[in-house]
Amino acid sequence: MLEVDQASFIKQLETIMIKEKIEDNIVIATLANGKTNPFTVETLKQIDAIVRKVNEEEALKGIVLTGEGRFFSSGFDLPMFLGFKNHDEAVNFFLHEEEVLINFLTCKKPVVSAINGHCAAAGLIFSMAADYRIAKFHEKIKIGMSEIKIGLALSIAQNEVMRFGLDTDKKFRDVMYFGKMMGVNQAKEMGIIDEVVKDDAELIQRAKEIVSLWIDTPNRPFINMKALLKKDTVERIRKNLAEGVWKEALHCFFKDDVRATLEFVQATMGG
Repeated sequence: MLEVDQASFIKQLETIMIKEKIEDNIVIATLANGKTNPFTVETLKQIDAIVRKVNEEEALKGIVLTGEGRFFSSGFDLPMFLGFKNHDEAVNFFLHEEEVLINFLTCKKPVVSAINGHCAAAGLIFSMAADYRIAKFHEKIKIGMSEIKIGLALSIAQNEVMRFGLDTDKKFRDVMYFGKMMGVNQAKEMGIIDEVVKDDAELIQRAKEIVSLWIDTPNRPFINMKALLKKDTVERIRKNLAEGVWKEALHCFFKDDVRATLEFVQATMGG
């Protein structure tokens, strides 16, 4: 029995994609999945569990999402995309991903993205779903969305989240259509992030300050204000998801040119 328990424990450790701790009643969720912290199915499950806990436990004030090492996140796990066996499998993955993204977008408490390193694709999408974005300055850190260059369009929720976060059609155009990876200061100039700080310690401290500033008020009006702010976006996402037209675009994962590009990117990143 002891050996079985040890094996089970080891297996659980191997699937931990997010390191979680609580500081000052704020959940610090650190993406920790290899060198580039890609989003996997397990990452999504753990993010969803954290959101549920923060929503349900009165004492918890909010979430700070950050990354471990030189990356915040490179985006979705490319071997996972390449491993889709058929169109139905791709659809099922995105049905799950869309629900997790909606839940993250609508977490009742403040959510701050503390961008510690390179941030692209799903990393930036989940950052845009947060209520505030702070990045650590380093001249090598790059932030952006290069999906258009590798042949991938965004899903319904992803598209709406990026549009909501970027605030205007012009900003959305400039970020999404050019697919440029940019430095931290340029990302701030374009309104992709809200603040730039000097190091990791200041990054987490400032993120916690924002969470506390917004939630530590009489009656916590932030909760209702946030729900109303995002209501129209969520309703639009759910309407378009229900119509199902978006599923056709997922055939892209089985096109030779897209797969070749994904394989090249994966190899370049050492995946």
